[in-house]
Amino acid sequence: MRAFVVTELGTPPIGEVREIDEPRGSHEWADGRRLLIDVHATGVSFPDVLQSRGEYQHGVPVPYVSGGEVAGTVLEAPVDSRLRPGDRVAALTLWGGMAERALALEQYTVKLPDSMSFVEGAALQLNYSTAWFALYRVGLRAGETVAIHGAAGGVGTATIQVARALGAKVIALVSTAEKENTARGAGAEYVVRTESGWVEGIKDLTDGRGVSVVVDPVGGDRFTDSLRALDVGGRVAVVGFAAGTIPTVKVNRLLLRDLSVVGVALAPYIERRPEIAELMSRELGQFAASGRIAPHVGNVLSLTDGGEALGVIDRREALGKVVVRVR
Repeated sequence: MRAFVVTELGTPPIGEVREIDEPRGSHEWADGRRLLIDVHATGVSFPDVLQSRGEYQHGVPVPYVSGGEVAGTVLEAPVDSRLRPGDRVAALTLWGGMAERALALEQYTVKLPDSMSFVEGAALQLNYSTAWFALYRVGLRAGETVAIHGAAGGVGTATIQVARALGAKVIALVSTAEKENTARGAGAEYVVRTESGWVEGIKDLTDGRGVSVVVDPVGGDRFTDSLRALDVGGRVAVVGFAAGTIPTVKVNRLLLRDLSVVGVALAPYIERRPEIAELMSRELGQFAASGRIAPHVGNVLSLTDGGEALGVIDRREALGKVVVRVR
């Protein structure tokens, strides 16, 4: 089968299309439960870039097939699974997704409604799971206001839609007019540009109080300023460090205004509480079927351009999700 293989670690674009054997056995994280997907499209995300540099905590050694999530049809599933051959699904793979067939994780697989294309489905699992889990961890409630950094990217647009589906108000934080249009298209009621004075912009929109929740996949100085943007009792969800700098916090800031900083790491949490994966997949499936979430795809590339797909994210040029069309 054809697959996009990263042969050596480095800065994207790297890698090439090769003919390789079809996957055997089960996914390394699947406890022997074989779920094989006939892949139509593959979603590309920031963890794929980190993995190509050798910086991802769940990375695998080279050579490896890139691609952390897929959309396609089920070819094989365990006999006692809720999934059946022929089901249209979006699934998490962590690696191996940029190939004609891939092994996936059953607990992180969502059935796609007929109204959703495979290209859209490839933008569903990782970003929307991250968005759902971030908002779950901070206990977002209907009626609260959430500010979202990097709101024009894949995780950002997903978080806008999930927050709206949960009944929250959304302030999108973006850096350019083009990204503002993307965030508004994803459903953000309000947009604040981050070139200067974005904390004051948030305060202006909230009568000086600040927001209940900030979702931060950027890190760096953004995180420190996010604490200033919170209302009393507010929470920051730490999703990642796309800025490349891991921030620190003086805990007296948390004490004086009753603030919380919550890490968002899905895998170890699900390992302790596997029932949360079922809840997440069920809710995301319901949101997709009802049209409350609709993945925003910004770039669609061919399998031979897999390295450029990684490069688009590495250069922070993505508007919405980056997807590789496999078939």
